[in-house]
Amino acid sequence: MNPSGVTLQPIEGVSHIIAVGSGKGGVGKTTVSVNLAVSLAAQGHKVGLMDADVYGPNVPLMMGIRDNPHAMGERIQPLQNHGVKLMSMGFLSPGDKPLVWRGPMLHSVMQQFIRGVDWGVLDFLVIDLPPGTGDVQLSLVQTTPLSGAVIVTTPSEVSLEDARKAVKMFEQVRVRLLGMVENMSYMLGPGGEHIDVFGQGGGRRTAEAMGIPFLGELPLDPQVRIGGDSGRPAALDPMGKGAAFHELARGVAGALAASANSGPKITLAD
Repeated sequence: MNPSGVTLQPIEGVSHIIAVGSGKGGVGKTTVSVNLAVSLAAQGHKVGLMDADVYGPNVPLMMGIRDNPHAMGERIQPLQNHGVKLMSMGFLSPGDKPLVWRGPMLHSVMQQFIRGVDWGVLDFLVIDLPPGTGDVQLSLVQTTPLSGAVIVTTPSEVSLEDARKAVKMFEQVRVRLLGMVENMSYMLGPGGEHIDVFGQGGGRRTAEAMGIPFLGELPLDPQVRIGGDSGRPAALDPMGKGAAFHELARGVAGALAASANSGPKITLAD
């Protein structure tokens, strides 16, 4: 039961629901969501990715798929690529036309994506939230039993200030914080040295100060950007540019597997 007193109904067949959020835009939250989902799938898990960022639905581009989903009976059939089942407003409203929607309409589409999509049997459903702490986030946590949330930040104090607000929001609605991940943490110079573009160590310090796990540092790498733009996520290269995302996936899966209250035990891939 959530703080509002409403009993949360699980999604049939889905073991764990992971929300990926951030306090502000521009920190690479969707990049992390996409590569986390692809990494989990590559490690042998059954994975879905729900794009809840209705104002900026970039998952179709980053996952390299632009088809239209179809219905079978009363259920929407998710699309699939790179071993991940997908649903996004970008499939239903493609192109450059913006969505100008208020809270009730957002709540309706979130429920359609959660309850009206035939997700089948999944170990993980990763939900890419819009930035901030608004209607979509509240609609989700008030109706869906989240297994936990991952907060994405960069090392800069501007990003961290808003990341702390996102942490507090999830704490207020009693959603477990799986941890904080620091994206665009550093860039490798020609000689292999770390170049701290946005500062150094802010994510780790903030996570420790707030008493939540620190899930690691993700580098600022042009190949990650190229992978997102081309629909070939970096996580498809687990021994190269995607190695950090695979380590993140093992950390997230391990945190859920270790929790006595998070559902069935998960066997981690080597």
